[in-house]
Amino acid sequence: ERHCPPGQPSSATLLPLAAALLAEAGTGFSELDAIAFAEGPGSFTGLRVACGVAQGLAAAHDLPVLPVGTLAAMAEAVASPRVAVCLDARMNEVYFGLFEEGEPVSVIGVYPPAAVPLPEGGGWVAAGNALAAYPVLAERMNAVCTALLPEVLPTAAAVARLAAPRLLRGECLDAADAVPVYVRDKVALTVAERLAQGGKA
Repeated sequence: ERHCPPGQPSSATLLPLAAALLAEAGTGFSELDAIAFAEGPGSFTGLRVACGVAQGLAAAHDLPVLPVGTLAAMAEAVASPRVAVCLDARMNEVYFGLFEEGEPVSVIGVYPPAAVPLPEGGGWVAAGNALAAYPVLAERMNAVCTALLPEVLPTAAAVARLAAPRLLRGECLDAADAVPVYVRDKVALTVAERLAQGGKA
């Protein structure tokens, strides 16, 4: 696993890092069985880069692709059977989903922090950077969860672990059919909306 360096566009660093990782493992793109990528939800630019790079590599090397949900990858990174995933969606919203034993048990949605649906029953762990971004969300989740893990983010390793069994089951797509999952259509606030919230034009 490699991480794109902060402060640099992932579109410029992603391919060289992937090539270096494969070279270190003594293999290359053409030796792979498939390309997995995090399909979303998440950063709009990040999702487009991930999907575009996956499609480009898959098309160039005649490989299938395996889209993996971003929130599922976050749940995979948590050592708990019940995970409430809370990813900062910006614009005062949260991407949210519930997972039990790695499987989604709620619809992935986007909510204001004060309106995120609370999990019912015991044994839930809340994970994701929205817990740090929105104190009201952390307070609400803390009342019903056994632990809060605001440091959890989706990782390439978690995406690969989730993709591997799906590859064995033949659940692949053609590169042309891969698309990001945005969950919401609105990508930014207008100038008027930013000013109304006390921001800058």
